[in-house]
Amino acid sequence: MNKKSLHTKIALTGLILLGACGRMDHMGKPPSFTPANETSEHVAMLWQGLPTEVQNQRAVDGSSLWSGSQNSLLGDRRAMNKGDILTVVIEIDEEAEISNDTSRSRSSSESLEVPQLLGLPQRLDEHLPEGASSANAVELGGASKSNGNGSVKRSEKLELRVAATIVDVLPNGVLAISGSQELRVNFELRELLVSGYVRAEDISRKNEITYDKIASARVSYGGRGQITDMQQPRYGQQVLDAILPF
Repeated sequence: MNKKSLHTKIALTGLILLGACGRMDHMGKPPSFTPANETSEHVAMLWQGLPTEVQNQRAVDGSSLWSGSQNSLLGDRRAMNKGDILTVVIEIDEEAEISNDTSRSRSSSESLEVPQLLGLPQRLDEHLPEGASSANAVELGGASKSNGNGSVKRSEKLELRVAATIVDVLPNGVLAISGSQELRVNFELRELLVSGYVRAEDISRKNEITYDKIASARVSYGGRGQITDMQQPRYGQQVLDAILPF
């Protein structure tokens, strides 16, 4: 066995093992949850950034009956600081239908006859092959026709609620949020992820925000487990589908 063949076999073996690693987590057992202490939400809750209030002002607010802090009776309890939690409401019920029809046709014809031109056609006909004549010198005709039809129909409906955490407060006051939720039923794990940027004033008094007010929204609803694995084509088939030209 030469060196090149050995390296090829090692590379193929490594590729097969790498593809199987994703399924080894739930081989013969339910899929594992993502550790909560390794998420960006957990980091934001531990480190809330530098203080934005003066310590003396905090003491005044703590002794006042009309304090504006979140813990007071009249305080604003909406999420606004790094590490705060708010609820994201995802209610998508959309339908889109587009239909286009195009039709085009064109016809043209041209004819050029030279029956008499100082007797030249008659003299020219003497030298032409039998059956040929210069009387009808040129005659052209053409026609073209094209038709096209296209239609798009899409329907989506999704209703979800998930708690998200403010992971960062940008210099302009925009809040970066990120949330995740995992639910395991038997050997299948359902996973919901949401992230994006929101304005503090768009958060309702119930500490909720709808998905249409989230900029650069990223919503993922899926899962992993034995049933999901069976619904996916094998890695070898996916590689062949990508490299085969036909």
